[in-house]
Amino acid sequence: MYMNFWYPVCTVAELTATPQRVRVLKHDFVVFRGKDGKPAVLSDTCVHRGGSLAGGKCKEDGTVQCPYHGWRFTAEGDCTRIPSLGIKAKIPARARVDAYPTQEKYGVIFAFLGDLPEDQRPPIMPIPEYGTPGWRATIQIYDVNYNYERSIENGLDPAHNEYVHPTHGFQGEREDEYKVNELEPHLDNPWGHGFLHTFNAPPLKNWLMKRFRPQGGKMQAGSGTYGPNHMWTFIHFSEKSFMHQYMFEAPQEENRTRIFLVNLRNIGITRYDWLNRFLDDKIKARNMVIAEQDIVVLNKLAPTITPPTRTKELMMPHDQVLLKYRDKLDDWTARGWRIDHEAINAAKARGDVVYAIPSPARRQTKAWVLDPAPTVVSTPSAPVAAAAE
Repeated sequence: MYMNFWYPVCTVAELTATPQRVRVLKHDFVVFRGKDGKPAVLSDTCVHRGGSLAGGKCKEDGTVQCPYHGWRFTAEGDCTRIPSLGIKAKIPARARVDAYPTQEKYGVIFAFLGDLPEDQRPPIMPIPEYGTPGWRATIQIYDVNYNYERSIENGLDPAHNEYVHPTHGFQGEREDEYKVNELEPHLDNPWGHGFLHTFNAPPLKNWLMKRFRPQGGKMQAGSGTYGPNHMWTFIHFSEKSFMHQYMFEAPQEENRTRIFLVNLRNIGITRYDWLNRFLDDKIKARNMVIAEQDIVVLNKLAPTITPPTRTKELMMPHDQVLLKYRDKLDDWTARGWRIDHEAINAAKARGDVVYAIPSPARRQTKAWVLDPAPTVVSTPSAPVAAAAE
């Protein structure tokens, strides 16, 4: 897990003036809509006696009040009220919690969980089709019980479709014809890599999807990444019928991930709102059918987390995009952005330490109560070439 990236915390529809608790990067956060209407994300631990701010309430002045002793914190993390000291008391400098930059995009509330200055932060993965004529968007959330890196690498794997997804391949029945063709680089960026792949696929049997591609034959699909947890998948049923999916993943624990799927399509759009909403629900249901096919396989992967060395997996030429993803992870580890989950697990087992993901304000002052989350620093591993065909 890596700090200094944007993580989804909830949908815009879920965000209200009532504080709610979310779990990301093995840490708890409180999320609420402040007095000015802007989303606020704070570390959930009150620095007085460890109360959960998410269990409190929002006040008329836009602060969130701890349910334990009534301390109030602004959307910027500053404490403005300590009731036990009286109404005009001076607030101690260390009476603050970490507050994180937020953005409201694509129907999702994002928080930047890290301490980088604004001009150095990686971007949120762009969705250029969002809100443009001829495209329709839906959003859905689902949880999986496996590591987010395994989830991302599954999406980057062009060879699994033939066997895992019956609508994407022939499940190995055409052994003399099946082969992963050359991968075309697509949407490479400073924070990730991607590809498109042209392949043979069977006719679609689902009544709705069959309207998008009634015949079997050539089909194009591919995936790519922005940072450790943002991934796009493009599915081109034909030269004009597209479905573009954007997944923003929130790792909660080593083997627990919440996935925010923003689905864009230029197909199945009518002039009738009721029919569009009906088709939205059918598309969502179809997405979950495909997701469940992946879940069945990924729930049984061993090991459950990516091996520490690349020699413990025999990689093939089509795995180059996965290796490039791991190269990026190594780079961010070398920058000191990888969270030391073993140290956090040990502290949790003892029960005597709570950490906070460091926020940008920590670069301005050292007056903090909670220690920053421990990180791992190491040199990138030597590249391992994929096996020759």
